[in-house]
Amino acid sequence: MVRANLEAVRSRIEKACRRAGKNSKDIFLISVCKTFPVSANLDAMNAGQYEFGENKLQELIRKRSYLYLSGDRKSRWHMIGHLQTNKAKQAVVNADLFHCLDSTKLAEKLNEACVQLNKTFDVLIQINSSGEETKSGIKPGELNLFLKELRQFKQLRILGLMSIGTFHENPEDSREEFKFMKELFDLAKKHNGYNIDIKYLSMGMSGDFEVAIEEGANIIRVGTAIFGIRDK
Repeated sequence: MVRANLEAVRSRIEKACRRAGKNSKDIFLISVCKTFPVSANLDAMNAGQYEFGENKLQELIRKRSYLYLSGDRKSRWHMIGHLQTNKAKQAVVNADLFHCLDSTKLAEKLNEACVQLNKTFDVLIQINSSGEETKSGIKPGELNLFLKELRQFKQLRILGLMSIGTFHENPEDSREEFKFMKELFDLAKKHNGYNIDIKYLSMGMSGDFEVAIEEGANIIRVGTAIFGIRDK
């Protein structure tokens, strides 16, 4: 099932890229495997998929450790959920890209962990593009100041923006929000320099990633369309 689903998702990506005049090789597909057993990761890897996303850090650590001990050296792990500051060091050790930076306090803790470990850490800034109080992320109007503040954290590499858009039954209803994120992305690029290199725009999920690609996403996060419906 996972192999067939991945082929279908890749076909959808290819068609969206053709419509948008883009190269599908420039789109990073993250398979969101939260709540699924590690066997689902193995199925995806057997179909050539090695980018995995998790909402909970402990689940990411558990699966990554299991696969590493099983000989895996290809997979990359994306932390795509809210992170508590007391877990900053664990995130730096175990995640390859953190998508949800949303405060200077968290940036400070991540940077401190990087100093201790003598490494850099790649992050995206999460934007609350929907304005929903239940979602994490900075407000769009705070982005310029936030980028300026992040220059002090030399061990962090700020590589782009991420948003979890408003859910719509009709994917077309997400288009304006994705356009808005692309505008913010282009504005953020003006801050490039120091430890800032804005090049990734992470948005779009199973139901609307084609529209996200058409409007500028180069990272999409797809779970249900690959692994199926999650148990509640």
